[in-house]
Amino acid sequence: MAAILLIEDDPLVRRGLELALGRHGHDVRTAETGEDGLRQFRSAPPELVVLDLMLPGIDGFEVCRGIRAAGPVPVIMLTARGDDFDVVGGLAAGADDYVVKPARPTVLDARIRAVLRRAASSPDGVRVHRDLRIDTTSLTVSSRGEPVSLTPTELRLLLTLSRAPGRVLSRQQLLEEVWEHDYLGDSRLVDNCVQRLRAKIEADPAAPEYVQTVRGFGYRFGPV
Repeated sequence: MAAILLIEDDPLVRRGLELALGRHGHDVRTAETGEDGLRQFRSAPPELVVLDLMLPGIDGFEVCRGIRAAGPVPVIMLTARGDDFDVVGGLAAGADDYVVKPARPTVLDARIRAVLRRAASSPDGVRVHRDLRIDTTSLTVSSRGEPVSLTPTELRLLLTLSRAPGRVLSRQQLLEEVWEHDYLGDSRLVDNCVQRLRAKIEADPAAPEYVQTVRGFGYRFGPV
């Protein structure tokens, strides 16, 4: 069971998801505006946030940025459309995954559990790559001697890529290993997460030495 904050302005959708997720064993708090959602998040941080993007007042993009600035709590966004503007904008704001509305409770529950498993994973060991240090026991990362705050998904992506430096992983392989999507998924999840990760660990994100693009194939972690 997870403590979930559901931020959704439509009362029917909000109540339906609250009841359905409750039946799946989750402890759900709800908010109908972005302002109320941020207040609740700051007063009692949940384990995960389910966030509608189209909110009155402060929209979901701004709410997601506020949550992400406060820490690594996972965010799954709800979008009424699967178009590039909503999806790419939400991922760029820091969301870990997304579900297109109308959200089927079983699908949303599966995504929630997958994100929480990523947050809880803790393989053993310390990996040092030039100025980057990855402690896979404490799940901490430092770059050039400074601590780096990563979301669970960003951390899982870094752990997956750094497990075998030089090995090329396709976007589909990364979707399966990091996001646990066992179907032909959305490569934008991978590309946006890579961009966020590079911004945090690379000295020059435009010329990455760690998370490298292999055009036409996918990504690899730079050799030690």
